[in-house]
Amino acid sequence: MNIEILCTGDEILTGKTVNTNYSHIARRLVESGFKVHWGTTVGDDRQCLWSAFLQASERADAVIVNGGLGPTVDDLSQEVAAEAAGVELELHQNWFDRMEAWYTSRGRKMPTNNRKQAMLPAGAEFIDNPIGTACGFAITINQARFFFTPGVPREMRRMLEEQVVPRLEEMRGYHQVTLVKRFHSFGIGESRADQMLDGVEEMASDGSVKLGFQSHYPQLETKLTIQGTSLEDIKPKLLPIEAEVRQRLGNFVVAEDNLTLEGQVVAELDRINGSISVMEMHSSGNVMSRLMQVATDTSIIGTGIVSTNLSELVSVVGLDQEVNEAFSADAALRLASSLREFAGTTHALVVLTKPIDGGTGSEPSTDLLIAISDGKNPASREGRLPGSREWRLLGTTELALDCVRRYLLKLPVFERIDFEQH
Repeated sequence: MNIEILCTGDEILTGKTVNTNYSHIARRLVESGFKVHWGTTVGDDRQCLWSAFLQASERADAVIVNGGLGPTVDDLSQEVAAEAAGVELELHQNWFDRMEAWYTSRGRKMPTNNRKQAMLPAGAEFIDNPIGTACGFAITINQARFFFTPGVPREMRRMLEEQVVPRLEEMRGYHQVTLVKRFHSFGIGESRADQMLDGVEEMASDGSVKLGFQSHYPQLETKLTIQGTSLEDIKPKLLPIEAEVRQRLGNFVVAEDNLTLEGQVVAELDRINGSISVMEMHSSGNVMSRLMQVATDTSIIGTGIVSTNLSELVSVVGLDQEVNEAFSADAALRLASSLREFAGTTHALVVLTKPIDGGTGSEPSTDLLIAISDGKNPASREGRLPGSREWRLLGTTELALDCVRRYLLKLPVFERIDFEQH
């Protein structure tokens, strides 16, 4: 079955908005065993949309259209779909009533232009949107079945999962279960991971397991995908391969599936009844920010101190200014110890960085010092990360969080990573 994804909107055509909806739809379809043969982006232009709909209807069996279902004049999907199918627009009274009730429940009067969102092509199949005012619909244009979805990501994702994918499976004529196992690693690049996992696919003698990688610095996602008729059929095949990948990638795996590195740190601190304070220099407070975003128990996250000036950090925790003179592991460890006492937390993390101008013919880099203290067994790590400012900032934040993860799990805090300058 040939499937096309057709995304609408001037904002994505011109690059003002990054089209994450396309990547989500495509990834979800592939995970369900479908193949995406075309991907099209069209602006908010009636003639262009009409041409795109007709072209897609001639080369695809199913087309997922994303966007253009709003109440404003530039939302044209319903109108153009009706024109392409050769039918008129009709009021879907039930949806109109639901929209009115939605506004009334919030003490508001529905704007008159929202009526437009209840106008659907005659004969179209209604597709529900339980969390928004833009309903979806399905209609046949020439040989293709079109599925129209809203542009709001959370609305689109729910509609895709609950209603569009099941309809596509019905069109395909059989049900297929896809299981995806994801490993998130930090410290190894794609080529190295590929070498480390050489031969893993062959562990499934029937060829049902596929290995894939997606690099999004500073992390690498390693993905195992298996398809079959039921979870009971495919899970036993995947489990030994999962274990093999986990063993080969070793300490570089920072999280699995929907978990995150910072989530792992917070979960481990919660498990041991711990808390952490953070001191950062030249990292824009990114380490503390990521921890705070996942910590539902605020008692786990203590004091956060951010500065571009080492002497300010030294003075806050009451150390003598001699520490300010030395950018060293010893200085970082002393700061971590003092910060832990100052903040009254079980653990303290200090991240010190020093930008280095690469000079003529050399790229800039950042020297960094990471120190962790629990009052008993301090640990530190030094490193140098080259690259652009954004690249170094991302790498520093990730490395600091990974050092804490390793420390809490009693793994080696220092293990050479591919991204640092030797």
